Amino acid sequence: MSSTDENRLSEEKSPYLRQHADNPVDWQPWDDQALEAAKERDVPIFLSVGYSSCHWCHVMAEESFEDPAVAEILNENFVPIKVDREERPDVDSVYQTICGAVTGQGGWPLSVWLTPDGKPFYVGTYFPRNEGHGRPGFADLLTNIANSWEESREEIENRADQWAEAISGELEDTPGSGGEPPGAELLADAAGTILRSADREYGGFGTGQKFPQTGRLHLLLRTAERTGREVAGEVARETFDAMAEGGLRDHVGGGFHRYCTDREWVVPHFEKMLYDNAELSRGYLAAYQATGEEKYAEVARETFGFVERELTHPEGGFYSTLDAQSRAPGSRRQSGADEEAHDPEREEGAFYVWTPAEVRVAVDDETSAELFCERYGITEAGNFEGKSVLTESASIDQLAEEHDTTVEEIEADIERAREQVFAARAERPRPPRDEKVLAGWNGLMIAAFAEGALVLGGRYANPAVEALQFCREHLWDAEEKRLQRRYKDGEVKIQGYLEDYAFLARGALACYEVTGEVAHLQFALDLAGAIEAEFWDAEAETLYFTPAGGEDLVARPQELSDQSTPSSTGVACETLLALSSFADHDRFEESAGAVLGTHADTIRADPRMRASLVLAADRRAAGWLECTVAADALPESWRERIGGTYLSDRLLSVRPPTEDGLEEWLDALDLAEAPPIWASREQQGGDPTIYVCRDFTCSPPETDVEAALDWAEDLAPSSGSNADSDLTDPDEDSIV
Repeated sequence: MSSTDENRLSEEKSPYLRQHADNPVDWQPWDDQALEAAKERDVPIFLSVGYSSCHWCHVMAEESFEDPAVAEILNENFVPIKVDREERPDVDSVYQTICGAVTGQGGWPLSVWLTPDGKPFYVGTYFPRNEGHGRPGFADLLTNIANSWEESREEIENRADQWAEAISGELEDTPGSGGEPPGAELLADAAGTILRSADREYGGFGTGQKFPQTGRLHLLLRTAERTGREVAGEVARETFDAMAEGGLRDHVGGGFHRYCTDREWVVPHFEKMLYDNAELSRGYLAAYQATGEEKYAEVARETFGFVERELTHPEGGFYSTLDAQSRAPGSRRQSGADEEAHDPEREEGAFYVWTPAEVRVAVDDETSAELFCERYGITEAGNFEGKSVLTESASIDQLAEEHDTTVEEIEADIERAREQVFAARAERPRPPRDEKVLAGWNGLMIAAFAEGALVLGGRYANPAVEALQFCREHLWDAEEKRLQRRYKDGEVKIQGYLEDYAFLARGALACYEVTGEVAHLQFALDLAGAIEAEFWDAEAETLYFTPAGGEDLVARPQELSDQSTPSSTGVACETLLALSSFADHDRFEESAGAVLGTHADTIRADPRMRASLVLAADRRAAGWLECTVAADALPESWRERIGGTYLSDRLLSVRPPTEDGLEEWLDALDLAEAPPIWASREQQGGDPTIYVCRDFTCSPPETDVEAALDWAEDLAPSSGSNADSDLTDPDEDSIV
């Protein structure tokens, strides 16, 4: 029986789905029409999940999905469905779970065969066109599965039932509610576990591919602050240095790639994701606060500059990704957002890699060109397919000594060369850009820019506020208190997930902290209320990833682990705990505490993978350092002082200087009385006044920010009874 539906992906806005709109495969989007077609035809679904900048997704498309012979097998025997995992993380989460359980690994492209009712019975990731790389050939695999569907239907359906039950048990079930949330000892215990996986030679964690693990780094910085044990801070700094100096960072244009394929942080997968650049910029801001080292602030500035230049929508809001592939220099055709994704002339990393000859052409001074090559390890042999990924291979001091000149002259020469290389690179065909605006990813970037405004200067508040306004205008239904996930070319689509509400609420709260504008706080509280209404399950005492009344999948997932983005459950708990300080009820605090209690054993079992939940549990155990400023606006000198100080548990609150002004705010927030964080904390003597409090212990009103910060140090939380237990420097056998 042949397919009755032609390829429908040209109707979609997702750049990833549109990349496959011209395939001979009769791709369908994940919708009722496609799911009903499988039931009507009584054939399996072939589900392919990927995203626009995924390298191996491109490879599998070139080898198989563009092949008419493969397409014929797919169309005749299956309903082929394409899913953009960035749009539908719920679908991806459900089927990645069984892929990991069955094969031992997940990833993209995710390839899953489903019964017509959506239950998986065969799963994998990338399959080559023909047998190879230890994997079956995709065409043969399709034929074998089609035959098995006809000949062994009962066996397949039994397996599908078992796998669906396993998915439900893994994602949906809870270990039992009513547990006690972790206490103050969790932070240091978790840090000890993380330290045992630290790579003290090259930085990062483990000995294989290196991914940014920003949640772990925040955890280590907080542990060093809390306990004074330097090894936690050392490992964090080693990792920040490795990421900044290696190929993960774009040394010409700023920003970070997705991950590195080697232990030494040299060769990246070249796609650039909004969420990585959001979380890493927040991490480098924290490293700057904790150490005072300007190099970390400069990395954050460069990353913000990249996002403003290349990932910002003209009306505010941030785009999702830049592809890893582009045409090589010298190609006449420029790469555009809707360029054919599988153009054979496109190469991974072509936009970013260099030869010495290319540098000499770009830079008008031979000495500067040679210095640039020495600084960034650009050699004739190269380190990536005959060209060089830039890494900081020689220090400025080393070059100054070798060339018998000053550090200042070397810095000036290299910066001139970098500017010329950047200008030359701008003439190369550019990587395609995925111009979806996703609520959750925008929330991460908004929070980063807002924190940047506190730490580096107020100008970074503008992109944060503009993006927040964009999301509020286009994605938020104020009347229904509902958030949509995706905006693209004027189309709004997909009901928001927990990560969209939680990440955007964190961003809105951060905007309030830096601007003191009550509208941002109001939006954060509205989002928190929607989290409570749509995702909180009082019976199971947990937060689910999908909203109540959302699409009925094989399981309703929870997201406890940090993956490429932070755990939405962890961010939601931490944000609910913060916003409870401004609410006139205890529900936010109680639900966050209940979630942490429900999953306490799960958090303790693998804190490396659940750093966001560890940080949330620690916030609850230690309490917030409330810094309430009574003033018309946060004074600039105070912004510099507070922003430049590492206060990992800071909750900055600005309120009107007088009680009359506060009444207007309370009316705007529909509060009958001032929450404790604002109550009786008015301005003293007509001067901006700050109150510092933790756990119902407060400083006197201070008009001197230095005196207030002294109080903050005095109010530091206890490190917990087991705080030092695992924080000795790991012995040689445990260092990887």
